[in-house]
Amino acid sequence: MKNPRWPLFLVKLFNYEYWTWWVFYLPMLPYWVFLSVKTRSFAFFTAANPCMDWGGFFGESKSDILRQIPAEFLPKHLFFKKTETSETVVQAMREAGFDFPVVVKPDVGERGNKVEKVANSDELTRQMATIADDFIIQEFVEEPLEFGILYSRLPGEAGGRVTSVTRKEFLAVTGDGTSTIGTLMDKSTRARFQLDAMHQRLGAAIQDVLPIGKTRLLEPIGNHCRGTKFINDNALINARLNEVFDQIARPIEGFHFGRFDLKVRSVEDLYAGRTIRVMELNGASSEPGHIYDPGFTLARAYRDLARHWAILAEICQRQKRLGVQPVPFSTLLKVTWAHFRS
Repeated sequence: MKNPRWPLFLVKLFNYEYWTWWVFYLPMLPYWVFLSVKTRSFAFFTAANPCMDWGGFFGESKSDILRQIPAEFLPKHLFFKKTETSETVVQAMREAGFDFPVVVKPDVGERGNKVEKVANSDELTRQMATIADDFIIQEFVEEPLEFGILYSRLPGEAGGRVTSVTRKEFLAVTGDGTSTIGTLMDKSTRARFQLDAMHQRLGAAIQDVLPIGKTRLLEPIGNHCRGTKFINDNALINARLNEVFDQIARPIEGFHFGRFDLKVRSVEDLYAGRTIRVMELNGASSEPGHIYDPGFTLARAYRDLARHWAILAEICQRQKRLGVQPVPFSTLLKVTWAHFRS
């Protein structure tokens, strides 16, 4: 018997991975208050990473953070002011030794907003107009595996540890020889949430019929709100993985908590520190992405989230003893309000 085709609002209601972020976090509010009282700061998390604006809670410059990561772990990338023209951007790309396709993203942004893979100069021009702010051009990394790896290191300790490994499965459909891409998407609950966006992106091509067994990648950006499936891969955590991320993270002075979004050729290469390309490093606002695995329960997700917030609080307390103070909460509120209004 086939599973019933539930209306999307019911799917969203009973599957927390589809909830709006503030709805998901609302039950965690009392625990945040508890940690705030414990650390004597409602903005305790901002002390975690002095190398990032606001500790990497929001509004941090991606290019500033990338400059602090060892170059051997980075894809080619360039920073541009919003006043640049697409012609000068293309010229700078070629001088830096890379060409289309590239990923274009705002230098300041959250949750994959306005991040796109572009294939040519015309698409680049449109994307620059969409961003209308300072931006980054990054070579599109072709490695087959993408992970979000959350790492923390307590101040004063030489080594840290990986506490979350999330493997990302990109939104795609596989042909049956008769169905259009749109029909195939309509048969998948996860894809149905992206149908409107894909109609805009593909246009008439959404009516293409894929041959039997042919897979079409629909979304190359590994963001959960854009249809990427997050899979719990914490079984990969071991001493070798901790050592690799010590090697990546220790040169970043003042960094103690964050998630590396990266691509790599294989798990063997991940353990060996080879072919790793870090696309982004997020700070204090980093989520342990594995909690959005469809096989997780809500209680288990909140338990793991609370565990990571406790690590943040411990980092803050140690930072305060070293003289690093959190941002005043009133200042953070004002900056946050100004940021979201803009």
